[in-house]
Amino acid sequence: MAETLALTATTKAARYAELLPQIDALTAGEPDLTANLANTAAALRQAFGFFWVGFYLVKGDELVLGPFQGPIACTRIRKGRGVCGGSWAQARTLLVPDVEQFPGHIACSSDSKSEIVVPVLKSGEVVAVLDVDSDQLNDFDADDQAALEQLMQQAAQWF
Repeated sequence: MAETLALTATTKAARYAELLPQIDALTAGEPDLTANLANTAAALRQAFGFFWVGFYLVKGDELVLGPFQGPIACTRIRKGRGVCGGSWAQARTLLVPDVEQFPGHIACSSDSKSEIVVPVLKSGEVVAVLDVDSDQLNDFDADDQAALEQLMQQAAQWF
């Protein structure tokens, strides 16, 4: 696959429908986890202009920062802390329309206004989470959740 994305859709759902097969093609046959996570984060940020897109990897009793696109970020997050740690603890997607209203939100950046965190499950265990932040309130919806959950099901094979 070329190093550019071919995106023409104007709706979010249609853009995801164009993007997901391109990420699949970009990562197909690539055995390196870091390369696949990095390209996935870059593709999501390029396609949607999100404020921050990245992965946190489960290492012991913490999430540790992995490949990302955007401003510097928190390096380690305890299980159950913030949106990322909550998604890990609950093994489910957390969609937060206003991070200021989320109890225990970890403010890695004061510019982050809304967030979606999707766990990567391998053999029923969370091995990582995808964290996507927006600098706009209420920027994520059911279209984001469905597409990102589908993408993280694909990502599970990289682990």
